[in-house]
Amino acid sequence: MTLWLTRIVPSPRSRDASRDLGGSDQGIRMHQRMLQMFPDGVEGPARAAFGVLFRAEETTAGPQILLQSQVAPDPSRLPDTYGNVETCSLESLLSNLHKGTIVNYRCVANPVRKPRAATRQAYKLPPVVALSGNAAIEWWERQSTAAGLEPLHINARPLATVRGHRGPKDPAAKQRIQLARTQFDGTARVLDTDLLREKIAAGIGRGKAYGCGLLTLAPVRQRS
Repeated sequence: MTLWLTRIVPSPRSRDASRDLGGSDQGIRMHQRMLQMFPDGVEGPARAAFGVLFRAEETTAGPQILLQSQVAPDPSRLPDTYGNVETCSLESLLSNLHKGTIVNYRCVANPVRKPRAATRQAYKLPPVVALSGNAAIEWWERQSTAAGLEPLHINARPLATVRGHRGPKDPAAKQRIQLARTQFDGTARVLDTDLLREKIAAGIGRGKAYGCGLLTLAPVRQRS
């Protein structure tokens, strides 16, 4: 299975891109926009069918969107002048990851825990509790270890919560979306390349349809 990584630099002149990137419901609108680049008529959820994961982020040069997929996207299906689009295979990067390789990583994720029924009742907790601070870091340590990585350094930065509604046009049938997000950056040592490849393809945690779960890596250059 080949994974593709697409980098989209939105044009500041594109009203479509500006709408997609603005507001607390950005993740919901970006979900719809990213799927627009893939064929219609697949069975089941299109995101899962094409292995779509994405992340919108700010860089020193401005906003960018990273899209990972198991099928190369068709940028011609985006609105005219939406932005500059570049797609490359991740095969070279993944094939050069070996046990012991030190990498830089980034993942915007939805760190949560699901309390047991007795705990929920005793403390009047919701079914899913968002984590922050040290609890979020501990969550990432577990997740990265399960992804075949040994985290060496972790920086956790809270991001704005994704809020909005998705579903049928009938307002009464719409589903309310609320996803607390944390951006995890740092360095890690590769422990298991097969497991790491699986987790990169599958994504990490909840909220994958709305901009969470994409794990990106870059090998650390060794000083000569």
